[in-house]
Amino acid sequence: MVREDIPVALPSGIVCEDVYEVREEHVAKGVGTGVVEVLATPCMIMFMEVTAFKCIERFLPEGFTAVGTGVNVRHRNPAPQGTRVRVRAELLEQRGRVLIFRVVALLGDIVIGDGTHDKYIIEKNRFEEKALKILENVKSY
Repeated sequence: MVREDIPVALPSGIVCEDVYEVREEHVAKGVGTGVVEVLATPCMIMFMEVTAFKCIERFLPEGFTAVGTGVNVRHRNPAPQGTRVRVRAELLEQRGRVLIFRVVALLGDIVIGDGTHDKYIIEKNRFEEKALKILENVKSY
């Protein structure tokens, strides 16, 4: 059963920006998703998720957090190692515990990637208990 009740309504239109340096551990060659030294798609997505979380964490009641549940982004242009990518996350909508963000990564005025990212507000302890119960039911890895 999905619980939609949440003891907080987040302000609509929250916007956050962060800047990330594209380091060796963020390039496709470094993470093993390719052989080029440009920002890897999984790392771009990580930057977007981190920025979105920073937007909302201060509004969440004690004992609550948010986890990523969906990403729909396009990686449009390369960002070479050593560059600084600006990531912007804007909360578009809250539907109960579901949060929908517009995310964009920019190198100067060039769009590196953009799309949407969904998060779900959870009670941290309950979520961790659920994860442990799932682990108990796993027969092998």
